[in-house]
Amino acid sequence: MKWFYIDESITDGDRRQGPFSIEEIQSFVKEGKITGTTLVWHSGEEAWRPWKEAAAEMEQNEANQDKILQETINEILKQQVLTKRYAPFFVRSLAYSVDLIILTIAGFAVMGILCATGLMNFQELLQSMEAFSSAPSFETMNNFFSLPGMDLFTSISFLIQTVYFIVLHALYGATVGKKLFRIHVETGAGNKISWMGAIIRYIASIMSMMLYGLGYLTVLIDPKRRGLHDFIASTCVVYNTPKTLQITEK
Repeated sequence: MKWFYIDESITDGDRRQGPFSIEEIQSFVKEGKITGTTLVWHSGEEAWRPWKEAAAEMEQNEANQDKILQETINEILKQQVLTKRYAPFFVRSLAYSVDLIILTIAGFAVMGILCATGLMNFQELLQSMEAFSSAPSFETMNNFFSLPGMDLFTSISFLIQTVYFIVLHALYGATVGKKLFRIHVETGAGNKISWMGAIIRYIASIMSMMLYGLGYLTVLIDPKRRGLHDFIASTCVVYNTPKTLQITEK
C-alpha cells in the first residue's frame, strides 16, 4: 500500500508527495514533515483526510486484529482443555513407583532415627531381615513385625505416607511422581481437587490396594483411565495442559 501526502510548504504547483510506504510516512511524522492536520491518501481511500484520522483508524484496526488473534488463541486453548488426555496405566504406575521410592527413603530415615534413639535394635532388625530373606514364611515375617519399636515405625511411616499423598494432591493436584510425568489429578468437571476430595481419594486408594490391587486394574478398561478410587472420589488423572499458549486479558 502506497501513501501520499500534501506538502503545505509548497505554494506553487503540485503539492502532492509520494508514493511512500507507511514506514516512511511514520518517519515523516517523527521529523515533523507531517502533522495531525496534514492531508494524506492511500489506494482504496475515497478522499484525502487529515493524518490524525488515518492514524486513529490504523490504531483501531491493529487493536481489532489483536482482539481477533487473542480470541483465536483462547478458542485453541479451550479446545485443548476440552480434549483431555487421560494418563494410562503404565504412566500412572511409573509415577507411583517414584512416589514409593521417595517414601521408602523416608522410611529408612525414620528407621535410622528410631535405631539411633534406642527405640529399635539395629542388630535384631538385620537378623530378622536375613531370616526372612533366607526362608520367607509367615513365621519369619511375623517375627520381623513383632520386633520392639516396629509398631511405632509402622505408625510413623503410615502417617508420612498419608500426609504425602493428601497434602500434595490437595495443594498441587499431583505428587512428585505425577509431576515428573506431567500428569495431575482433577475432578470430573476439570476443577482442582479439594482437601476433602484428596482425603476421600486417599482412603479409597487404600481400599483399591486391599482388593489385591484389583481396584487399579479398572484403569486398563475405563475410557477415562479411572481406578476404583477415582470412581469413588469422582476424579481422573490427566496430562497437564500445554503452556505454549497463554490466555491474557487485553
